[in-house]
Amino acid sequence: MQGHIARRESRDRSGKKRTRWYVVVDAGRRADGKRRQKWHGSFKTRKEAEAARAKIVSDLNAGTYTEPTRITLGEYLTDTWLPSMQARVKPTTWDSYRRNLELHVLPRLSARPLQRLTATELNALYGDLLAGGNKKTEGGLSPKTVRYVHTTLHKALADAVDAGLLPRNPASAAKPPRPRAGAQAEMHTWTAEQLSTFLDSTRRDRLYSAFHLAAMTGMRRGEVLGLRWHDIDLEQQQLAVRHTLVIAQNEVRSSTPKSHQARVIDLDQDTCEILRRQHTAQESERIAWGDGYEESDLVFTREDGSAVNPGSFTGAFERLVANSDCPRIRLHDLRHTHATLGLSAGVPVKVMSERLGHESAGFTLRQYAHVLPGMGADAASKIAALVAEA
Repeated sequence: MQGHIARRESRDRSGKKRTRWYVVVDAGRRADGKRRQKWHGSFKTRKEAEAARAKIVSDLNAGTYTEPTRITLGEYLTDTWLPSMQARVKPTTWDSYRRNLELHVLPRLSARPLQRLTATELNALYGDLLAGGNKKTEGGLSPKTVRYVHTTLHKALADAVDAGLLPRNPASAAKPPRPRAGAQAEMHTWTAEQLSTFLDSTRRDRLYSAFHLAAMTGMRRGEVLGLRWHDIDLEQQQLAVRHTLVIAQNEVRSSTPKSHQARVIDLDQDTCEILRRQHTAQESERIAWGDGYEESDLVFTREDGSAVNPGSFTGAFERLVANSDCPRIRLHDLRHTHATLGLSAGVPVKVMSERLGHESAGFTLRQYAHVLPGMGADAASKIAALVAEA
């Protein structure tokens, strides 16, 4: 397949003659068997058209040819890619894609034809975002945020390649900024005595059982609020983490755990008793509200049976901590407290990793390395003693 060069002449408003050159190639046949031709252009000179023809024919022979389209980047992202992703990723992930594209990409590149987008334009976008992409402070975005914008664009354009809209991914040749290596967010935890003091001071709060469960299991905020009664076996003293509540597009939604996999957590006897009392209290609220009660299988709800907003849950914890005699920590630090208390008590790292739902025991080791030096010294002493006895 060679294609051919076509010439077209026209006149502008002043009557001046204008010549334009086009590349015409066969693009298969229609349903009725007739040839389907695609025109590429226009080019000012025949030489430009010949160069384009060589490239188009090469792509056709290599199987990388893409039919010309006038779709813009904005149309592709808004009308095609984002809708297709809603069923493929978690609601929070989809919402982050949407927000980053709407805030940082579409205002600058929405009208750019998709097939004309270049790595140079993407690099310019990244530079603009680093210099002044933060709409709240009018300053620049962090390299980490800009790189996430690049990652989102790269994925979207890769899907455009798979759909035959692009011959190659321009984001693959772009140069996003490297995230600055920085210190991890400081981890604050309570001692066993401080945790006990907090739980004792909050026993009268209607969300006490939720805070107790978070502290005794290391479950994430959304996992606690997304827990269902049918996922709890009080006789076996176990629960299964299968759901999580998240905030996406300002709505509380159900999703899957962070690892996308369910996990089983063993419970202590006291926690099981607290969950039994929670079930009784929930039944009382259901009777009190009558037909106005929102039926669900959630373990922790508002008084009317509706789901607890994760943000409100965090706010309630912060107020309770402020009114206690305990040091200020974040709600997520209850999870860290559970882990450090367990590791300090000699719970094997693998067991703790499985309770927390970490991807591996190695991640748990890195996350809580500060707990392990004393344990390592104890192990060294025990090994040395064994060798000395031998």
